Amino acid sequence: MDQNEHANRPRKILHIDMDAFYASVEQRDNPELRGKPVAVGGSAARGVVAAASYEARKFGVHSAMPSVTAKRKCPELIFVRPRFDIYRAVSMQIREIFAEYTPMIEPLSLDEAYLDVTENLKGMEIATEIATEIRAKIKAATGLNASAGISYNKFLAKMASDLNKPNGQAVITPKNGPAFVQGLPVKKFHGVGPATAEKMHRLGIETGADLFGKELDFLINHFGKSGPYFYGIARGIDNRQVKPDRVRKSVGAEDTFVEDVHAFEPAREGIQPLIDKVWSYCEVNSIGAKTVTLKVKYSDFQQITRSKTVPVPLTSIFELEEIVAFLLQPVFPARKGIRLLGVTLSSLEQGAEQMSPQLDLPL
Repeated sequence: MDQNEHANRPRKILHIDMDAFYASVEQRDNPELRGKPVAVGGSAARGVVAAASYEARKFGVHSAMPSVTAKRKCPELIFVRPRFDIYRAVSMQIREIFAEYTPMIEPLSLDEAYLDVTENLKGMEIATEIATEIRAKIKAATGLNASAGISYNKFLAKMASDLNKPNGQAVITPKNGPAFVQGLPVKKFHGVGPATAEKMHRLGIETGADLFGKELDFLINHFGKSGPYFYGIARGIDNRQVKPDRVRKSVGAEDTFVEDVHAFEPAREGIQPLIDKVWSYCEVNSIGAKTVTLKVKYSDFQQITRSKTVPVPLTSIFELEEIVAFLLQPVFPARKGIRLLGVTLSSLEQGAEQMSPQLDLPL
């Protein structure tokens, strides 16, 4: 095969996504929880669901839902406090399985990752067989189910992994990729959040076919840097590479509360899932961070940020929690209700030697 033919071959991209990961780990480790609706997270008034079992999802319970709402939807819901040390350990088991097939692994979180298996360590030609093997090995090693999407780019692999959940896989080929996209509502597109979907709807863009019908200049004018991406995915095109060594300038998470927060304790509890999320990303990608930024948006949409930089990268989630609390405390008593909080880590440094979580989070 010459170089040009190799370059023009469709890529083989997998998106592996663990099914209800945190909740499934809890059900695995506690037989009394199996078959029952389980939510990982705090059950207090300001608690938030970090993950929901499939039994809970049947009642409409989902991640990021306020715990009070979840309990109302499912009165039998069992709340379990998260154990991120265990989730991280299981995640590393799964990463080791991925590494048997390819070094081209791009983790998105503890429970999902992209893999480029176009060229793979096993010399396997059929990507669906690789996905089947990986899922079987994950099940054997951890007792947990994974779903997989197989396609020729990251966007479609991600979309495919949702098609046969739980414990299934699906393929979107180059032949049917464009038609698949055009039949989807844009609100289901990965990378199109609620605000962007609403903006698209206002512009008359309800489906992939509507998006396909818009000129590139129109999309750039209305969506800026995201315009070319939307133009491409409407045509089943996504040239982003699987980047195992990608270094981000920052990693952040934010959440808008159902009701405005006025006191420190509810705010501290509400920001905990955000701390967990950003720390998990850094840990699974072996990234250290020296700067922590707190974002506060008030009920009148005015916002402030507060930052603290430490001399060496943070080594544990406990240090991060302390810094966030240090930044959050002076905000109270709040001059008005707080509608949104966010946490961002920056001054990132790649390399496992920057972090020693095993010292702080014994398994």
